[in-house]
Amino acid sequence: MAKKKYSGFWNFLAGKLLRNRILVICIIIGMTVFLGSKWKNMRFTYTEANLLPDHDTVNIQYNKFLDIFGEEGNLIVLAVKDSTLFTPEKFNAWNRLNRQLQALPETTLVMSTENLQTIKKNVEKQKFELKPLSKGTIKNQSQLDSITDKLFNKLPFYNKLLFNKEDRTLRSVVYMDKEIVNTSVRKDFIFNDFIPLIENFENETDLDVRTSGMPYIRTLNSQNIIDEISLFIIAALGVTSLIFFLFFRSFRATFISMVVVIFGVMWAFGILGLLNYKITVLTAIIPPLIIVIGIPNCIFLINKYQQEYQKHNNQAKALQRVISKVGNATLMTNATTAAGFATFIITESKLLKEFGIVASINILAIFLLSLTIIPIIYSFMAKPKTKHLKHLNSKWVEGFVSWLEHLVKNRRISVYIAAVMLLTASIIGIYKIRVSGSIIEDMPKSASFFKDIKFFEKEFDGIMPLEIMIDTKRKNGVMKLPTLRRMEELQKLIEETPHLSQPLSVVNLAKYIKQAFYNGNPKYYDLPTSQENSFILAYLKNGGVQGNVLSNFVGEDGQVARITTFMKDIGTDEMEKIEDDLKTKIDKLFPADRYTVTVTGKAYMFTKGTNYLINNLIVSLALAIFLISLLMAYMFRSFKMIIVSLIPNILPLLITGGMMGYLGIPLKPSTILVFSIAFGISVDDTIHFLAKYRQELKLNNWKIKKSVFAALRESGVSMFYTSIVLFFGFSVFMISSFGGTKALGGLVSFTLLFAMLSNLVLLPTLLLSLERSVANKKEFIEPNIDILTHDDEEDGDDDMEKEPENEPTKK
Repeated sequence: MAKKKYSGFWNFLAGKLLRNRILVICIIIGMTVFLGSKWKNMRFTYTEANLLPDHDTVNIQYNKFLDIFGEEGNLIVLAVKDSTLFTPEKFNAWNRLNRQLQALPETTLVMSTENLQTIKKNVEKQKFELKPLSKGTIKNQSQLDSITDKLFNKLPFYNKLLFNKEDRTLRSVVYMDKEIVNTSVRKDFIFNDFIPLIENFENETDLDVRTSGMPYIRTLNSQNIIDEISLFIIAALGVTSLIFFLFFRSFRATFISMVVVIFGVMWAFGILGLLNYKITVLTAIIPPLIIVIGIPNCIFLINKYQQEYQKHNNQAKALQRVISKVGNATLMTNATTAAGFATFIITESKLLKEFGIVASINILAIFLLSLTIIPIIYSFMAKPKTKHLKHLNSKWVEGFVSWLEHLVKNRRISVYIAAVMLLTASIIGIYKIRVSGSIIEDMPKSASFFKDIKFFEKEFDGIMPLEIMIDTKRKNGVMKLPTLRRMEELQKLIEETPHLSQPLSVVNLAKYIKQAFYNGNPKYYDLPTSQENSFILAYLKNGGVQGNVLSNFVGEDGQVARITTFMKDIGTDEMEKIEDDLKTKIDKLFPADRYTVTVTGKAYMFTKGTNYLINNLIVSLALAIFLISLLMAYMFRSFKMIIVSLIPNILPLLITGGMMGYLGIPLKPSTILVFSIAFGISVDDTIHFLAKYRQELKLNNWKIKKSVFAALRESGVSMFYTSIVLFFGFSVFMISSFGGTKALGGLVSFTLLFAMLSNLVLLPTLLLSLERSVANKKEFIEPNIDILTHDDEEDGDDDMEKEPENEPTKK
């Protein structure tokens, strides 16, 4: 009953599509125009990927920090390490550059030698005053030497902030307006104003300026992602069309497949705009992903059309049977692929949720496009000629299938030994996998801004901000000496911690003020004693520096303070060790009843986000397996067959995990995606094979061996074609300059290649070995959905088998 119901539906659909092909084309074009009108809503994200859900404690704490101190990632840093900088001509040019940067409306402050302020004690007025390090243009070398001597030897407050005393590296800190740092204005500022000024300075002085900071890194990194979208689309179209042509040796078949995937790409961009989702590093790969996934649909449908035409030389019947006979199979394989992507929706990470939604919708969309466009376009074309069908009898493909039959028939023990050896080696490799929560690890290693990041890590101990927020739970509690001393102890631990830079906080300011009280003597750069504090406070109460400087380190009411440090590019393991050391010290120094201390910052957020994703990896992968198992249970209605079919698809995932361990590829946000994506795609081959196998069992009166080899021979060609396209299609992502995208492409390609071999060798081997327990008639009761219909089934509408009146004449 179910069989007739579903066959009838696909026969009905085939008839409607082909009779109303002009209307269907108009609907597709209308949808494309509508979605094309939504392209204007597409925009790139200008913030870092937040991998944590909004309700996560770490996220809430970070937002609290932003409410008190504002955006922390608004610093751009410039540095020059060159002895020739300390000549009057070049030093004046450096100061002039900093004045030009300060004059830009997008910057709120530029800290540099040009406007560096020193704290001076005014005995007459009994207050501290801010005095510039230098005034006006430097006229001679002796004047410059005096300034640099004072800078490097008498101002420890600015060491590792504006200079590195050991290497005499000079740095400037540019504060962008916090209101625009996460908007499109940032991009215009960086490319139209900031970079041209730097380039002019370099041309004028022949000095190499190193530039970094989160706004700068994010802008250049984002532009690289945008540039790669078109590169991926062109490369994916080129590679897949070439392979398609090599298989089919037909320009028109290649042309039709390109039409399908181009419509798919246009819809992908339109759906992004329709949902008002920003383009991220993940959603950027969806258009080329649709090309890679869409081409196998085209191969399967066009191959079926040509096979049908070869049988009976009736174009109309062949076109109808493309839809009626393989509609279910194509739907189910696309549904399983979409299910693999849809599992990301449950992660509660906005980045992955949007990726999962858009990818799964577009996979189902490319299914609809391929199922409608291919038969309709062919209906307007001449009948296939002998040359178009020649590939169906390709000798090398026959040789490949014969080799597979030989393995399954005569090398069963060898297949199992190889599978067990691979499984054992993979499990060992999995234990070697490390976790990485680095913001910059996936960035292009060859990019100049990445090299500059490494420069700042060496000269100033890091560039990724890490913040410690201390709430004293009372107004003006920060400026109490006991609190300052506790903070100083914590800062000493930070200074001694590898991978962290010298911290900066109100403690440093208090030390500088004491130094100023003692007429700038650097040996007094220390926290004041209780007695000294009373004298210093008398000076501070008269104004001069407190209001100008404190706002960067202390909240408005004096209750909350921050300690800012910067991290090198380290992995999650190192970050967790540092966090444990810091929290141990914090618990000793700051009693919980009097202080609330929070570790936060962008680098910390990214690390926690990576851990969150990894913790959800097993859940999402398990869900993908569960959902796909449900689909297969609905199709085959056999629990034992589900177990047998999962083994060839889980083994490639384990092999990939082992390879990651051996090759040192870490688990990170980009590589975490591999497993669910690959599983959702690879199980398509299993569905094709088992559907054909079940059909052959009925035709061959439940003769197991004959059915297995018949299924292998007929399904093997299409499975090989589609797997090769997927392998090379995903390999396109390996041309990316981003480590994560490159790893994603390579790992998915590798997994799908192993999945193909596993489904073509291990799956039939299992069926033959376990034929008595799983491959019998009782296990194959009538399914809910008949995946593949028999050749002798009715096609529904007899008149559809007649040649259409307006069919083009043969040329």
